[in-house]
This record gives sequence, structure tokens and C-alpha cells, in this order.
Amino acid sequence: MRLDRRRLVLLAAIGATAALVPAAAGRAQQGGGGEVAVYSARHYDTDRQLYEAFTRETGIRVRLIEGDADQLIARIRSEGRNSPADVLITVDAARLARAKEAGLTAPHGSALIAERVPAALRDPDGHWFAVSQRARAIMYDRERGAPEGLARYEDLADPRFRGQICVRSGSHPYNVGLVASILAANGPERTEEWARGLVANMARPPQGGDRDQFRAIPAGQCRIAIANTYYLGQYGRSEKPEDQALFRRIGVIFPNQAPGDRGTHVNISGAALVRTAPHRAEAVRFLEYLTGPRAQELFALGNMEYPAVADAPLHPALAAMGRFRAEPLDAAGGAARAAEALQIIQRAGWR
Repeated sequence: MRLDRRRLVLLAAIGATAALVPAAAGRAQQGGGGEVAVYSARHYDTDRQLYEAFTRETGIRVRLIEGDADQLIARIRSEGRNSPADVLITVDAARLARAKEAGLTAPHGSALIAERVPAALRDPDGHWFAVSQRARAIMYDRERGAPEGLARYEDLADPRFRGQICVRSGSHPYNVGLVASILAANGPERTEEWARGLVANMARPPQGGDRDQFRAIPAGQCRIAIANTYYLGQYGRSEKPEDQALFRRIGVIFPNQAPGDRGTHVNISGAALVRTAPHRAEAVRFLEYLTGPRAQELFALGNMEYPAVADAPLHPALAAMGRFRAEPLDAAGGAARAAEALQIIQRAGWR
């Protein structure tokens, strides 16, 4: 996104980017003013559009600090009661749960958020809630057909898929969250056996991001990939013929959909009110805005994520992948099991 004279970008001192989105003229100046400091682990141009739209509607400026979620949580902790942070946004539920456990967040107390966001996507104590969802799916080459016998995450360890799977580093939060989910379902011994089987079935050492996994399929490097759906959806949204061709070639399996099975692993982007927020009223107004029509449209149509609000629009490219049943979100459990999940990943040799 190109910056114009109305946007001021500040560099934060601790490895993060701080941007101040000023109030627009006219309507925004009539909105009352003020500001809200948002510490965000999301790094998308569509989010900047969201912040600017919020400022135009309310007159409240957004001071944006971007960085890795763990760094941002550590920063809020080190700043203590003098932290300027009002809102924390992360790209996984476990880190929101961790921030809550550390005493860094507080209940937002918004009836509007409770009304809009399903209970399954909210902290039971009201500390945080989902703003969008991402499904971690299995992808394959449509030209070769869906791999026979591949319907569950557990099937990825089957020796019939030896040398066929591409996946990014096991230490990435997306994969730690997935393994924590499998750990909750199957216990440590079976999960470690599964992780070792997955490593044995890898077509190459883990490398790159999620896009690199399914792009390796038509390149002949693997037949199966593990990736989040919104990455593939971005190709479906593209106007480039080569991107559309890739989107049409990659098939999607939503795992663990049989009756009685737990469903596909889904993680969230979520937001929380910082306990020491100096601009609490503005922060709550911003949090409520994240669940409103404009913000949910940007999450769903702009960044190809599944919305958190039931009646929000869904991009046709995501709809084309099919419907699925999600595994119940367990943020606190995922956070509690993350360290053990990472140890299993490392012992299995999933680098």
C-alpha cells in the first residue's frame, strides 16, 4: 500500500513498526477524536484499510505497533502499568490465552461483542475474542486425484504416503497449534508416533511458508501439502491467469469430518483489551468495530479468512473449497500443551 501525506509512519524502538493513522477531515473530525494504541501481530494491507476506515467513522486515531506476538506480549509486560498499549491482536488463540494467564488483559465488557461473536470463539471470561478464522487443511494435486485413504490428520503418517508430503517448519505456531490439537485428541505417545511417521513421509526438508508447500505440488516436488486455506484463497482472488490456474489445480481436504470425529483444526486471529489500557473507552469501541460489517468484510474478502461473525460475507474462492465442520476452539488448552507439542516436534526431527 502506498502512503500519502495524510499517513504518518513512525519507527518503534523495539523491532516493531508504529504507525499513526490520523483522523480524516470532515466526518472524522466530527467523531470526537482520541486515539487507541494497537499492538498487532498481523501484517496485512487490508488491516491498514480497516484502521483508516475506523478513524474516518469515529475520529479516533489508531497508533499501530507491529511485531511478533511473543515480542509484543513481552513488551507489554516490560512496559508494565506505563504501557501505552490498549489492544493486543495476535494470529493464534494460544498467545491470547498466554497473555491472559500473564495478567496482561482484562474483560472488555461489551454486550455487542458477546452478541456478534459465537461463544465458541470467545474467551469465557471475556478477555479476548476471534476476529477471523483460518482452517489448516490438507491440499493435493487435482490432476492426480485425491490421495486414497487420506481423510484425517492421523492419515498423514501412513507409510503409503512416504515421500509425498510438503510442510513448513514444525516450530511455526501454525504447526505447533496443530500438534497440540492432535496431542489433546490422542495423547503424547500416539502423537509422537504420528509426528515421526509424518517426518518419514516428507518429500523434502521443511522449508518456506505455507504458500511454498502447495506451490511445490505442480512443480512435482510433492503430492500433498499442509497449509492454511487463506493462503490458497489469495490465489483464487487474484486476477493473474497463472494464479487462477494454480488455484484450480490444488484440491482441498478438510480433515476429520466423519460423524463423531473432532473436525478440522482451526486457529484464529483475535483481539484482547490490555489490562492497563490508557484509552479504555476508545479501545472497546475499536474492539466492537472489529466485529462490525466493514471490518468483517475486510477480513473475509480482503484477506481471504473465514469471518468470526456468522452473517459476514464469504469470498467465492473460499466457498469453492467447500464447507467443513471445525474442531472446537480450545485456546487455554492449546497454550498449556504448546511446550509439550514443540518437544514432540523436535524429538520427531520435524525441523
